[in-house]
Amino acid sequence: MTIRVDAHQHFWDLNRTEFEYGWLDAKGNEAINRSFMPSDLVSRMSQVGIDKTVFVQTQHDIRENTWALELANENPFIAGVVGWVDLASDVCEEQLAQFADDPKFVGIRHITQDEPDVDFIVRDEIITGLKVLEKHNIPFDLLFYVQHVHHAKTVASLLPNLPLVIDHISKPEIKAGRMDNWTQHIQDVAKHEHVYCKLSGMITEADWQHWTPSDLKPYVEVALEAFGVERCMFGSDWPVCELAGTYDQVYDALCQVIGPLSDSEMDRLFGGTAIDFYRLNV
Repeated sequence: MTIRVDAHQHFWDLNRTEFEYGWLDAKGNEAINRSFMPSDLVSRMSQVGIDKTVFVQTQHDIRENTWALELANENPFIAGVVGWVDLASDVCEEQLAQFADDPKFVGIRHITQDEPDVDFIVRDEIITGLKVLEKHNIPFDLLFYVQHVHHAKTVASLLPNLPLVIDHISKPEIKAGRMDNWTQHIQDVAKHEHVYCKLSGMITEADWQHWTPSDLKPYVEVALEAFGVERCMFGSDWPVCELAGTYDQVYDALCQVIGPLSDSEMDRLFGGTAIDFYRLNV
């Protein structure tokens, strides 16, 4: 059986004053306003049979790359680190070079969803930075809200050799049950074979207190039909998911809504896709 991988999780340590965790103070975030470290994750993974994880950045700060890679080297279950570089900077390639030789440095992400400019990801200087990643074959995570998802097709077209993955199926409006502003964009970008999709981050887009797996099902079905199981991967989005549910609830909900899959398809969704996309050494 393929090693099972959680392709999207985070750590943060509130004792590290060099990092900016102010967003955790926002009303409603009380459940995750504490430190979450590797020791907190191990038991949750083992409950559902996950073997390895991919850490994904929370900071626009290359110092987090160093810290996360240290955690990964201390904790073998962390198979990869998706870090950050300043895509708009002239030193983007220089920053990338600081980490590129570490086998656990597997990708880059920018928190595009929080940029005031909804067109941030297609600005000329950002595309230039993404071309640096393309040059070095470094995967990039697209973190979008639904109002950004139409840009995914543009980015994919401009960067045909850059491995791309859409985080959290681009955060559709699950709580409102809305799909009309999301489905066609997902179907369009999925036509680009170098674009993948994380089946992650969905319960926090649903009603935190009253969601059920059936709320997620229509969105998962669209993503699976568009990308195929070959380009979809499971991610817990732990500990952010703790706002709406536990690690095992996230895992169990996805298992319930994906429909009947063969053993090989399950291995792909819960491991093989992430291993191939991020070139994990597992």
